Amino acid sequence: MAPGDRARVPPRAIPHGWLSYTKVTVIVTFMRTTLEAIADLADAHAGYFTTGEAAAAGVSRRALSHHASTGTLDRVEYGIYRLRRYPAQRFEDMVVVTLWAGPDSAISHESALVVHDLGDAMPAVTHVTVPRPFRGHRPGVLVHLETLDPDERVVIDAVPVTSVERTLLDVAGSADPGIVRAAAREALDRGLTTRRRLERMVGNGDDPARRVLLGTLRR
Repeated sequence: MAPGDRARVPPRAIPHGWLSYTKVTVIVTFMRTTLEAIADLADAHAGYFTTGEAAAAGVSRRALSHHASTGTLDRVEYGIYRLRRYPAQRFEDMVVVTLWAGPDSAISHESALVVHDLGDAMPAVTHVTVPRPFRGHRPGVLVHLETLDPDERVVIDAVPVTSVERTLLDVAGSADPGIVRAAAREALDRGLTTRRRLERMVGNGDDPARRVLLGTLRR
């Protein structure tokens, strides 16, 4: 070797199988991360989530299709999936309705009475309130257009639902007054609301629903 020449260092040998091992590790890590993201989404909606929520969490439609094909997910309907092994929950059908109706929707009216466990109402349809014009149609679902204040929308058993006070006001405008009186008394007896909160909800309006609810409070 001539003076000043650097000795050539042979390239470091790559262990047999190292590239395959690394590739598998990356794939497994990616799948684990994807499933963790899906599990977080499912926790928020009783096991269900939308493709839009998945995309926002970094989970592609291709990944969803893969997990559906392997039995990890169930494709409930267009745009909505369910984590198959998630424990069964109450009111799953209502959760799906709110996912279908979109963000800020809430189960309302007589259906909200069921979620709050008030009275014996068994509505023939599922009532859902949305804050913006909505063109969707779903058998067995009645859509109401109304902007809810932040304190008029709560979550019970993973179901976005109108508050007790808002529910009673809505029902007062659509149901038999006897149902309204019974539900209001039960809500007061169970401490789910107070007369002051109901009076605040009634406000100074003079529409029929407010008159019915106000009459209930005066009895």
